[in-house]
Amino acid sequence: MAAKRDYYEILGVLRDATPQQLKDAYRALALKFHPDRNKAKEAEEKFKEISEAYAVLSDSEKRAQYDQFGHEGFDRMYSAEDVFRSVDFEDLFREFGFGGMRMGEGSDSGFSSVFEHLFGFSPQPRHGENLQTQVSVTLEEVAKGTEKPVEFFRFQACESCNGTGAEGGKLQACPSCRGSGQQRQARRMGYSQFITVTTCSACHGTGRTASKTCRSCSGLGRMKTQEKIRVRIPTGIEDGFLLRVKGKGNASEQAGLPPGDLFVQVSIRPHPYFERAGSDLVHEIEIPFTLAALGGEIEVPTLEGKARLRVPPGTQPRSVFRMKGKGLPDENGRKGDELINVDVLIPEKLSQRQRELLEAFEEEDGESRKSGHPRGKGRLFKRFLG
Repeated sequence: MAAKRDYYEILGVLRDATPQQLKDAYRALALKFHPDRNKAKEAEEKFKEISEAYAVLSDSEKRAQYDQFGHEGFDRMYSAEDVFRSVDFEDLFREFGFGGMRMGEGSDSGFSSVFEHLFGFSPQPRHGENLQTQVSVTLEEVAKGTEKPVEFFRFQACESCNGTGAEGGKLQACPSCRGSGQQRQARRMGYSQFITVTTCSACHGTGRTASKTCRSCSGLGRMKTQEKIRVRIPTGIEDGFLLRVKGKGNASEQAGLPPGDLFVQVSIRPHPYFERAGSDLVHEIEIPFTLAALGGEIEVPTLEGKARLRVPPGTQPRSVFRMKGKGLPDENGRKGDELINVDVLIPEKLSQRQRELLEAFEEEDGESRKSGHPRGKGRLFKRFLG
């Protein structure tokens, strides 16, 4: 097993680094090696290494013990779970800007699963569990912004015991750990004595237990309820985006800690006329070949209703017309465009009269149906050459 590198060296800081200097160093490295942003094979190991270093050095007690005993002594005193338990990585990464992303792009609602994947366990929650639900909107609602009702189930703190799980909210010092929240086991190796510190399994590290179980919540400290709220959908939002509603997740299993958050994933319904391309809208339309040749006006849909579009004479198949400002707003409030992709509809059957008129047109035009129309090294040839 390879020897561990010095924690200060891993973070690139001096041994007298301040807490803020440690946080700044960790932030820079975490943004560089976080698995959601860096897909290199070595990124996960680097991220694990810097996270462990920060978890130890950001805790004053663990840092002092590490400075005194080094890796060998420190590793005998703390399990991996205890090393990470004092750091609220979810709040830390929200501060670093990992929240408010698309689903699957490293939102903080998925941090616990990332942590468990990397380290093999979940960190002790510092707040209640986050929840996730979904809401669907139309492109018209994306264009203007809207509010949507969201109904969901969540665990709320029991009012009878204030989330403590104890009848009347009365707690006593945990008899297993005598109120310390920790259990210590001493081991002697030769002339040295090592102490392993673990979280008390009886009180889960709180140091307090119920003297009498709350009858309303059966000692759980929280109760399942149904809640309905209205969520503001901002203009220009993209499909799959996660909106965060702070404090609307589950109440914490530990009294006194804040509830989790609710993440609302926005799903944009398919539109009968439009495809979205960023802040632009794309509409496909077919026009008669006579209109393409002669020109004229057509009626096209927009998100604000019908509009008139001028088709110039000689319009070719696969032409694209741009209607300025008829798209969706971007994050700065600037509206995109509506792109009209035009295809020319060629009739499959002709009446005798129509055929005679087209043959007369062909004769008048002097062109042959039996060969293509050579254009030399013009626009299409240049496009082919790139």
